[in-house]
Amino acid sequence: MSMRYGVALSMLVASTAWAQAPEAPAVVVEVAKANVARVAPRRWVPGGVVSRNDAKLATSAAGRLDYVAEVGTRVRAGERVAKLEDEALRLQVEDAKAEVARIEAQRSMSERQLRRIESLANSSISQTQLDEVRSQLAVLTAQLQQAQVRQRAAQHDLGQTEVRAPFPGIVTERLAQRGEYVTTGASIVHLVDTVHLEVRAQGPLSLAGLVKPEMELPVRVAGKQFPASVRTVVPVGEDRSRQFELRLTLANGALSVGTPIEIGLPEREATDALVVPRDAIAERQDGKYLMRVRADGTAERVAVASVASDGDVVMIRGNVAAGDTVVVRGVERLQDGQRVTILTREAAVTSPGGSSQALSR
Repeated sequence: MSMRYGVALSMLVASTAWAQAPEAPAVVVEVAKANVARVAPRRWVPGGVVSRNDAKLATSAAGRLDYVAEVGTRVRAGERVAKLEDEALRLQVEDAKAEVARIEAQRSMSERQLRRIESLANSSISQTQLDEVRSQLAVLTAQLQQAQVRQRAAQHDLGQTEVRAPFPGIVTERLAQRGEYVTTGASIVHLVDTVHLEVRAQGPLSLAGLVKPEMELPVRVAGKQFPASVRTVVPVGEDRSRQFELRLTLANGALSVGTPIEIGLPEREATDALVVPRDAIAERQDGKYLMRVRADGTAERVAVASVASDGDVVMIRGNVAAGDTVVVRGVERLQDGQRVTILTREAAVTSPGGSSQALSR
């Protein structure tokens, strides 16, 4: 009898302790509203950051290199990046100048002679003599023009021994070294503008009609997403790839030339669809789901199918209606029926006590 009484007493104590056990604390979450928005599914295609000014600089002169800027040198527009030996060309310029000076002296003398003959104006000067002096002056004038052209050509050739930057940039490669002999048109340095950048990408030719200049498209790099504006579209596909090219203007100046990037191209015209933030969707082995907040402040697990994404939102199908409150921070920590405490976005950054509170998805 005493044993039965002890067992009953133990069961009574256990049931009383269970009944008095405190309720599990509410989970702090951040929420958003499901809504209907005009969106278009995206196809993400690879691209890269390129410079709008990228050139391999050459010269129209030939000769031995006397100076080449080091790799990594930043130059301004018009600044020298390479120099050829120019002694022979300097001599040609001096020779051309001397020729011009000689003909100018002869022409000046011919002009004075003509003025003297014309001032006599008497019968002792025949018309033939006058014509000869005038003809000689005309010949010397033509010779002077030719000599001046040769001088300018020699000066131009001398100027070509200096390779100057057509735009500000950085020397990324030396294609010839100091002391080497370069021929006319040979590339000497590779200059890249690292300030004026854009995105270059290729997409399926079937989507070319949906992309227009000045359209804003989402781009993402290293897990971050931001908008970029379409600068131009080249709706001409190659025979093999069947892809068209587009260029986008970058507002993010922190990226470097060559950075891989993805661009979200619209796959069809925008339509109205039910969307939720991307962070509201969780995935497990049995499928995708979201957590909806009931009117009593408890969480409800709802299975959904994500149709497509457009930027930070996802188009979904499932037992969700526009206006439903869905959890966007703390989804995977929640159990069906668990009570939640809703935290606004402002409060999620800084708590009333001044300390930062992090939420995991």
